[in-house]
Amino acid sequence: MYIHRDLEHILSEAIYGKKVVVLYGSRQTGKTTLIEHLLSDETIKREGVVRLSGDIMQEKELLQYDTMTVEKAKSIMGNARTLFVDEAQKILDIGLTLKIIHDHLRHLRIIATGSSSFELSEKVGEPLTGRMEEFILPTLSFSELSQYTDAVSERNALETRLLYGSYPEVCAMQTDLKRKRTLKNLCSAYLFKDVLKWNNLKNSEKLGKLVKALALQIGSEVSYKKIGDLIGMDNETVESYIERLEKAFVIFRLTAFSRNLRNELKKSRKIYFCDTGIRNALIADFRSFDLREDVGHLFENYLIVERLKYNSLHELDVQSFFWRIAGNESKEIDYLEESSDKGIVAYEFKWNPLKAAKAKCPLHFSTAYPDAEWKCVSRKNYVEFITGAM
Repeated sequence: MYIHRDLEHILSEAIYGKKVVVLYGSRQTGKTTLIEHLLSDETIKREGVVRLSGDIMQEKELLQYDTMTVEKAKSIMGNARTLFVDEAQKILDIGLTLKIIHDHLRHLRIIATGSSSFELSEKVGEPLTGRMEEFILPTLSFSELSQYTDAVSERNALETRLLYGSYPEVCAMQTDLKRKRTLKNLCSAYLFKDVLKWNNLKNSEKLGKLVKALALQIGSEVSYKKIGDLIGMDNETVESYIERLEKAFVIFRLTAFSRNLRNELKKSRKIYFCDTGIRNALIADFRSFDLREDVGHLFENYLIVERLKYNSLHELDVQSFFWRIAGNESKEIDYLEESSDKGIVAYEFKWNPLKAAKAKCPLHFSTAYPDAEWKCVSRKNYVEFITGAM
């Protein structure tokens, strides 16, 4: 059964525009399924679609830049008006090829997808400057899953989402055993392919140690040096691996907010996983909540991911941070947003609603930022937060 994606209406408008549409996203988030759904539009079907994939050698060779000419492009397209290139990052100089096709066959709709933003963006970025629109398809959001089932059922599935994440294939599984098996396959067969291909990296063992170390530190500040010492990497290598993991949509970084106080952390960063199920699979921990000590961190990770999905989909001009002061009176705020229309809004996350009711904004923060808002998010009101109602 097809799950309608929040990005559909934006992509459908872009496809009918005058620019190349580039869709990024982790492997298995449903990029091809989404594009095929949009291409099932009667007008597009009637006008014809040419589908090519970087996974198929013969099709890959058709789009090689060193043999591409306007005449060849015309022969590939025939009378069709839409070109869809899947796994485009696997095609050498694909950006230059698409530039030729776009510049000389202006009547075409061109769509390209890729699972690695650092690979594909490097290939299409400069050649297609001013000629493309870029989008990212994350894993399924709360609103998408609510439409698939209903809002009450999805609200009640919170613990399942924290344990097993929101990859489409995982969400389609009916048992925990199948969810675990699917996540294990995602991690071993797909997730790190793009990272390891970068500069032909061979050391999958150290990459595995790195992601496990990061998985054990979600919600905590990360020291590249400490992680490097732990797994036998220098700072620069750790940072470069983390950058590639981020661009392969495995993790993301949250930086510290600092404006006024001398003892505010300025260069610190936290690292979260784009999907909590992947995080748990990496450390092989799917224990129930009554046996876990990391429930608060999982809840925090999930809330931030869902909020970022919401902000991105609605194209909100919002910057995201965490806040902490060091010293004897160390205080922290889990998540903070700054925008031109709302100013500074700080959020504290508490899994337990009773603890949330007693939580207060840190005095150092309210004194330094008197115009800022402070709110507490728990299981009781988390839906309002992740759907932008808070």
